[in-house]
Amino acid sequence: MFLGMNLRLEVAAAGRGGWFSRRDAIVAGYSDADLRRHVGSGRWVRITRGAYAERGPAVEAMPLWEQAVWLHVRTARAVYHRLHARAVVSHQSALLLHGVRVSELDLRRVHVTRLLGAGRSDGAVCQHAARPAVDVVCEMDGVRTTHAARAVVETVRATSYPVAVSVVDQALRLRVATPAQLTDALEPFARRSGIRTAGRAVEFGDGRAESVGESWLRVALAGFGLPAPLPQAEIRDEYGVLVARVDFLFEQYGVIVEFDGAVKYGDGGRDALVAEKFREDRLRDLGYQVVRVTWPDLADPAALLARLRRAIARSGPVAGYVTAGAL
Repeated sequence: MFLGMNLRLEVAAAGRGGWFSRRDAIVAGYSDADLRRHVGSGRWVRITRGAYAERGPAVEAMPLWEQAVWLHVRTARAVYHRLHARAVVSHQSALLLHGVRVSELDLRRVHVTRLLGAGRSDGAVCQHAARPAVDVVCEMDGVRTTHAARAVVETVRATSYPVAVSVVDQALRLRVATPAQLTDALEPFARRSGIRTAGRAVEFGDGRAESVGESWLRVALAGFGLPAPLPQAEIRDEYGVLVARVDFLFEQYGVIVEFDGAVKYGDGGRDALVAEKFREDRLRDLGYQVVRVTWPDLADPAALLARLRRAIARSGPVAGYVTAGAL
C-alpha cells in the first residue's frame, strides 16, 4: 500500500508546484533519516540539491517520456528557487513550463539563463549567459521564464529540422507564440550556430499540426516535390454532412494522408478501431484514396513516396466537397 506525504508536507509541495525542500520536510515532522529512507525506497526522488519530489503510483504508471517531463518541470522549479532573481528558466525547460512538450527534446539538464555574468554548467543544470540580453520575461506560476518565442528559437537551434518543426508547430497550436513573435525572436541570434535550421522551421511552421507525428509527416511530404497538401481538411458528402476531418489532403489528386500513431486505439479499444474503419469506408465511398503513415514509414521516405504515387495513380473523381480546417 502506498502511503503519501503527510498533509503538512503535501501542502508545502503543492505550493511550490510539486516539489519540496529538505527544510519543508523537517518542518513537516520528517527527519534526515526519513528523507534517506524514502529516497532509498524510491518513494521520493532527489531532484536537485536540497530538493525532492514524491513519485507516487500515478507517476510510475506514466509513459517514460511523461515521467521525464514530470521530473524536469519540478527540477526546473527547484533550480529557479535556488537561483531566484539571478536567472530565468530558458530553452527547453521554459518550453515545458509554457506547455510545449515534444518527446524528442533532450531533458537531461535544466536550462536557465543568468541575467548577469558568465554562463556555467554542471551535470544537472546548464546556466547560459544572457547573450543576447533577455528583454522579455514571463511568469509561469511563480517562476520567471524567457518568452516562449525566444525559448523556441534557443531550443531548436540545437535540434534536427523535423524536431524544430515539431516545436514550432506546437508553440503555434498552443498560441504561446505568434508567427511574428517567432520571426522577431530569430533576429538577435542571427550570427549564432543553428539559426538556419531555426529560421527554416519558423517559416515552415503551421499550428494546424495536431501531433509531433503530423509535424514529421509534414516535413516528409514537403520533400517529395508534390503540391502542398491541405492540413486538417474537412470532407463533406454531397449533402454537406461532415464525413471526416483528415490530417492531410492532396485535393487535386483525391488522396488523403493520415498519420497513425502507435497508441491511437489504446483507450477506445475495439470500438475505436471499428469507428475508424467505418470512417475510412465512408471516405473511400466518396472516391478518396487513403494512405496511412506510421512512425516506421517515416524512416523510409522512398517507400512512402512510392505508396503516394500508387495512390495518385489509382485516384479518380470524388463526390462531396472540402472545407479548410480552422487554425
